[in-house]
Amino acid sequence: MQRRCIFLALLALGAVPALAQETTVAGQQKPLALEKSVTKVLKAGYLLYLPKDYGKDPAKKWPVMVFLHGSGESGTDLEKVKVHGPPKLIAQGQDLPFIVVSPQAPVFPRRGWDVETLNALLDDVLAKHSADTDRVYLTGLSMGGYGTWAWATANPERFAAIAPICGGGQARQGARALKNMPIWVFHGAKDTTVPLQESQDMVDALKKAGAAEVKFTVYPEAQHDSWTQTYDNPELFTWLLTHTRKKP
Repeated sequence: MQRRCIFLALLALGAVPALAQETTVAGQQKPLALEKSVTKVLKAGYLLYLPKDYGKDPAKKWPVMVFLHGSGESGTDLEKVKVHGPPKLIAQGQDLPFIVVSPQAPVFPRRGWDVETLNALLDDVLAKHSADTDRVYLTGLSMGGYGTWAWATANPERFAAIAPICGGGQARQGARALKNMPIWVFHGAKDTTVPLQESQDMVDALKKAGAAEVKFTVYPEAQHDSWTQTYDNPELFTWLLTHTRKKP
């Protein structure tokens, strides 16, 4: 009898949680909310080039060029990134007037460029070096051409100008996001790997949207390799350097 009285007293005080749980009723529930911290690890191997005069004037801020390679250079061997483009020119001894960032795309778990990872990498480089955040340029070839269109479309506020080579993208979405971006597009007329129409669609959509500055160079005899003569032409780098990021 005494034990029963103690149990009833505890129950009255709410001290028996097994019997005090809220009953779930069918139907629309009251508004709920979830708050949870999630940690995500982003990884990227990359090559970094600093111009020969970098650091001589501590106050100087240097322009930055990000280069995205093609699918054949994906993996974990960063030496492969030097096969084409600005890293190739640097390996040959050329001094470029940019901080050059050349990330490497993984093969697994997914192939191609991940914009979230690229943004994290660029943030890290800009924070650690004497970089001019208003003169960040983006270029890439083939898979990197697609990556250039995709990254710039997702984050147009990051770049002063872009130069996609033999790539393509989402024409309508890209035109809306990039109509105020200075863009120089390159493609080979005889490209059977990435058809010329991929670049043509992007250029046409940009012009239809009233793009302020879009240039399109088609090499009549070039096949997929339209990047060698593009990067061998110093006019591209001169053109990039004439542009400063437009403020929102």
